[in-house]
Amino acid sequence: MERLSHIVVMGMGEPLANMDNLLAALEVAASKDGLGIGARHITISTVGLPAKIRRLADLGKQYHLAVSLHAPNEELRSKIVPTNDKTGLMENLAAAEYFFEKTGRQVTFEYVVLSGINDEARHAQQLSALLKGRRAHVNLIPFNDVEGLPYRRPTTEALQTFTNVLHQSGISVKVRKRKGSQIDAACGQLRRSSLLDP
Repeated sequence: MERLSHIVVMGMGEPLANMDNLLAALEVAASKDGLGIGARHITISTVGLPAKIRRLADLGKQYHLAVSLHAPNEELRSKIVPTNDKTGLMENLAAAEYFFEKTGRQVTFEYVVLSGINDEARHAQQLSALLKGRRAHVNLIPFNDVEGLPYRRPTTEALQTFTNVLHQSGISVKVRKRKGSQIDAACGQLRRSSLLDP
């Protein structure tokens, strides 16, 4: 029997919007009577709620934090991430910096790459400028094509150019491997496929 080694809290609503219950659940998961998984093996993924990120930082736990950026400027992020109008890109970056200062844990920034929307070299340059000098890592997530949605997966060339720009600016970056798309089981596909079924 395989032992569970890591937990990533994401994809089931905003974790930090339900923070008290989230923390209680993670305490159980970390306990010897629970799953016995240390805080350093638990990732909390958030769309970005600055006040909650700061509260999490103040707890001093060693959870890993992943913040979904998806855009390198306020205008574009507000189009892609509706909550940005209330929270703000710069406020989230400041909260992420606070998290690092309090915990010493490098923050991961998630960036779903959408063809023709946020995948151009100028977007990569803007993102590099935002993150320059910060202790941060970027996960580039090529969009998985989903029937009925207007977004498209970036070309290999666009993704490589984007990655190169970040590398050349000294930004730690990794492209997430694509898994399960051939059976509509990649990120975002399964639920959408189910909703479309008659």
